[in-house]
Parts: sequence; structure tokens; C-alpha cells
Amino acid sequence: MEFEPRDRAAYLPAADALVCADLHVGRDATSNVEFRVGEHEDLTARFGALCERYEPSEAVVAGDLLHSFDRLPRGAAETVRALRDAAEAVDCRLVVAPGNHDSMLSELWDGPTAEEYRLEAGEETVVVTHGHEPPSTDADWYVVGHDHPTLEIEGMARPCYLYGPETYGSAGVLMLPAFSRLPAGVAVNEMYAGDFQSPLVESAGGMRPVVRDEDADRTHEFPPLGEFRRLL
Repeated sequence: MEFEPRDRAAYLPAADALVCADLHVGRDATSNVEFRVGEHEDLTARFGALCERYEPSEAVVAGDLLHSFDRLPRGAAETVRALRDAAEAVDCRLVVAPGNHDSMLSELWDGPTAEEYRLEAGEETVVVTHGHEPPSTDADWYVVGHDHPTLEIEGMARPCYLYGPETYGSAGVLMLPAFSRLPAGVAVNEMYAGDFQSPLVESAGGMRPVVRDEDADRTHEFPPLGEFRRLL
């Protein structure tokens, strides 16, 4: 499955779809910090820029659009409206595949939702889901979030994508980094399948970390985790 990584999201050209995961809208407002960190402006500006760049027919949120389980923080509705507006500005349909944090999604989202959203990508079937539960829909590839993967390079944690054929049975898995910059993420350098929260990672050794350097406009591909662990 071909994909273009950019700014913690992935564009799937064969499906003309933009996918991002783990926006965690409202985390800023629920964080125990004295000053807010500009979550609304960051999420909406970056998502809007991606929509303008690709003008996709569909944009899919692969779960955890929201952060809070039991209440809607101030400003969350405004942020979600702005995300929808950014998609509609380029005639793009915004779809949400709910994640484990999205228990209050219906309170502010009346657009299309699907626990497992199916995309036709040429001859391949792609299912976008959050990744916290085993899927019930068969696919050639699954695009998920949930684990917030990062790769530690020279002591610094960088958000990464994990791309692996035959990761969930015979199906491939593309795991996205958190679109929100607020979660710390989980370093995958020495992780095995059992260390992941997502049950879709049945075999981690073949998953290849991909790191996008936006400042340099470069994408770096690393050896699969099974080989990468031996190099550490």
C-alpha cells in the first residue's frame, strides 16, 4: 500500500484519502498547566494545510478525536467545527472512526462515523479503524492509531509511522503517530508485538519505522524493528 507521510498524517493516493489519528481534542483544556499551549490553533491550522495540499475526497480520523471520557472541555466543539470546515472548504468528506476516548463523540459530532471505515485503494481494500479492538472487517491493510509510536534517535523521541506487511495475520498494518503534539508517545525501538496496546500488532518484527522531518522536507525509513533491535 502506497502512502505519503506528512505532518503526522498519511495520504493514501490510491484511495484519495487523508488519514490522521489521535487528535485528542480537549487535552489542552484538561491538562494541569497554568498556560494553554494553543491546541486549537495547532490542530486546525495543520489539518487545514493538509486538506489544502491534497484536496482529498475523504479525510478519516482513525480514532480518539476527543480526549476526555466524561466531559466536553471548553473549546472542544469549536475545534471540531473548525476541522469540519477545513475539510468542507476543499469539498472533502470528513469521517470519524471512534476510538476508546470517544465516548462523548455524539455530543458534538453529527457527521458520518464508522467503527471500521472501508476504503478502496486500487486493487487493495483498506480499513481505517482506531486499533484498540480486533477488527471484524477483512482487509488487505489496516490503518490505525492508538499506540502513539515514536522512535528514539540520539536521545530524542520523534513521532514515527510503523509500516508492516503481514502484521495482522496476512494483512498489513500502517500505524500512525498521534496527530496531536501533546501526547508524549511510546518509543518503539525495542518493542515486541506483546508490548503494543493494539491487538492488530501480532508480529512486530517486520514493521518498518518511518520518520518524517518536516523542517528538512525529508522522509527517513529505518530497518524493520526485528533488524533495528539487533543494531541497537
